[in-house]
Amino acid sequence: MLYAVTSLVYSQPPRWELLGSRIVNFNNDRDEIQVGAIEGAFTALKIQVRRGNLNMQKVLVHYKNGDVQEIELRHNFARGSESRIIDLPGNKRIIQKIVFYYDTKNRSKMRAVIEVLGRH
Repeated sequence: MLYAVTSLVYSQPPRWELLGSRIVNFNNDRDEIQVGAIEGAFTALKIQVRRGNLNMQKVLVHYKNGDVQEIELRHNFARGSESRIIDLPGNKRIIQKIVFYYDTKNRSKMRAVIEVLGRH
């Protein structure tokens, strides 16, 4: 009798971690989220928008080594939507802070909540 043995290797799905959130102010056009090394190193980011609408212009990602990456989004986020996965250059990167530039021409009077998730 002949038996075939197969082994399945399962890779774990990417682990996303909430890095922070901000409730946008109708008067401000800039917000930032402090991250830091304690959260670890990341390979990608994703932005989610809750409660209200938001027109995101760009995002600046400040890394621990002093590098700054400018990400042009130019995207109108509807309530409950999220960005594409934003790959970070190089290997895993330690993020110091993330700065958002946006406008809130919001007729619904609901203040949007920006959430940033990082992928380990």
